[in-house]
Amino acid sequence: MTGVRTSLRTVPPPEPAARFRDLLAAEWLKLWSLRSTPWAYLIAALAVVGLNVGQAYDTYRYWTTRNTADKARFVHDGIPLAEAFTADAASILMLAAGAVGAVTVVGEYATGLIRTTFAAVPDRRAVLAAKAAVLAGVTTVLGALIAGVSFFATQAILSGRDIGVSVGHPGALRVIVASALLMPVSALVGMAVGALLRQPGTTMVATFATLLVLPLLVSQDRYWSALLAHALPYAAWQRLTGAGSQAVAYPWTQGGAWTVYAAWALGAVAVTVFTVGRRDQ
Repeated sequence: MTGVRTSLRTVPPPEPAARFRDLLAAEWLKLWSLRSTPWAYLIAALAVVGLNVGQAYDTYRYWTTRNTADKARFVHDGIPLAEAFTADAASILMLAAGAVGAVTVVGEYATGLIRTTFAAVPDRRAVLAAKAAVLAGVTTVLGALIAGVSFFATQAILSGRDIGVSVGHPGALRVIVASALLMPVSALVGMAVGALLRQPGTTMVATFATLLVLPLLVSQDRYWSALLAHALPYAAWQRLTGAGSQAVAYPWTQGGAWTVYAAWALGAVAVTVFTVGRRDQ
């Protein structure tokens, strides 16, 4: 009689799913492991603050009016707030933030690191959600720092001519917050475009076109064009930082501008998270 041998083998228990806080920590490490990341943030911050400070210094240097009424009119017209964060500075901030956001996704696809990440954590949507959360957190803090430094530095310069304003001045806090949040909104848009296209060159062009070229192609003189313009982040920033009620053919509210900020940020996160689950790697 032939005996039947059976072997018992212990099957190891399945590994627990990665906790979201662990994914956040991993994405944080990946973000700062790139040498270019701190340099990109530093250069962007210096460029934006430099543009704002330079504009305020030009006003200080060439200010020749000594009339008290002229100074009061300067402040009443909102020019100190306009120089706290200029349009050129906003454009540079959007370009830099959009590029950083795009690189966080296309950089991993270009190197193939994304495959290793998904092999370690099969829940792709959780990975991208953690990536978006880290990017949003970092750029929000940096945006607040840039906007705050720009405001206090420019107003300190203008105060040398008695034409600066304090943070308690009507509209000042709104300018700071709107300018600060412009950075995470732009960064998340860049990330969403990167998740869709996944090619570095194409992603950069599409990001810049979405954030800055498209606003140049629309006008607020026609109804449908104005609606499209109002739906863009740059126009929302202009509305939130504009002084007083500007005379436009189709005016809109500050609440609408804040809604545009929120819609672009949430929509970008949704595109980033849900796109990756529907495409092959």
